[in-house]
Amino acid sequence: MDFELPEELKMLRDTAYRFAQNEFPPLAKECDREEKFPWELWKKACQLGFIGAWIPEEYGGGGVGQLGVAVIMEQFARVDMGLSLILASTFGAEAINLYGTEEQKRKYLPPLVRGEAISAGAFTEPDAGTDVAGTRTRAVKEGNEYVINGSKMFITNGTICDFMVVLCVTNPEAERRHRRHSLILVEADRPGITRSKIHGKMGIRASDTGEITFENVRVPVENLIGKEGEGFYEVMHFFDVTRTFVAAQGVGCAQGALDLAVSYVKERKAFGQPLAAFQATQFKIAEMATRIELARNAVYKAAWKLDRGELDPTLSAMAKYYAGEAAVWVANQALQLHGGYGYIDEYDVQRFYRDAKILEIYEGTTEAEKLTIARRILA
Repeated sequence: MDFELPEELKMLRDTAYRFAQNEFPPLAKECDREEKFPWELWKKACQLGFIGAWIPEEYGGGGVGQLGVAVIMEQFARVDMGLSLILASTFGAEAINLYGTEEQKRKYLPPLVRGEAISAGAFTEPDAGTDVAGTRTRAVKEGNEYVINGSKMFITNGTICDFMVVLCVTNPEAERRHRRHSLILVEADRPGITRSKIHGKMGIRASDTGEITFENVRVPVENLIGKEGEGFYEVMHFFDVTRTFVAAQGVGCAQGALDLAVSYVKERKAFGQPLAAFQATQFKIAEMATRIELARNAVYKAAWKLDRGELDPTLSAMAKYYAGEAAVWVANQALQLHGGYGYIDEYDVQRFYRDAKILEIYEGTTEAEKLTIARRILA
């Protein structure tokens, strides 16, 4: 048993951290305040091979595997979680890699790596979040086309994507509700699509989040991804893979909050000595570091198993649930250690605190992850 990262992944980790340290700080506050996507930063990340690093080499990507992407995401989120979501500019395309035809892969994956396109996964709806099978957006087949009507909510890259993978009801008469859905690739410039940016988010404000409506949007049947009627199961598999990236984001956010806390308590003095000299402070730091290490081990193991072709939904759910809660708890403690200074935006720790909360909500709520874990164990 070897817990060491391979040398190539250590180099990738260090390179990702240096890039984030050099490029993120000048943009972090501005993008957070103005809720704007960092286009130039995204372009630089594409040029250096960070974007779409998971995409196989035959389609232009780095082929670094799930563990490689987890390492990049952790280091990016360690500096700023909102800006780390430039890595999510390929979100949704994982479904193309998993279930798409060879033609679809060669058409849609390489532009993501080159910085010529951004993708989105349009799954969530106003009344269908955790209940994926409750999706109502319909795709009716007419001749050689699907006609799509419905709406999607809280879509990452919703207003900036060039294409999206949409979960639709294609087989409404199927006896089992889990056999009613299909994944369909939809180009964002097709007539009938309306996109609206969601403003006022608590955190990850640099990431674009939108609402999308479809009114008689026509796409060719060739845009079907995978098999008709298998969309629910394809999405579940999709999330088993991508939630590992979100878990890695939690580890990075927590580590970044700890970094800020350690730096602050060494410098800030109270009662004539640094805060770091007090036992109460030391206990907090010790527990913060311990939770981070436990989360990191769970995330790395989940990603490592994926790279070995061993999909483990229980472990992925454990990693995402624990890393998300760890990030929220650690960020809270880090802000507490900053006292009143942590409550103002001059100090970055308040942004880590705001950003962390989403980790307990998106890509599967903490409650949903616990249900996944419990059901598989009890089965």
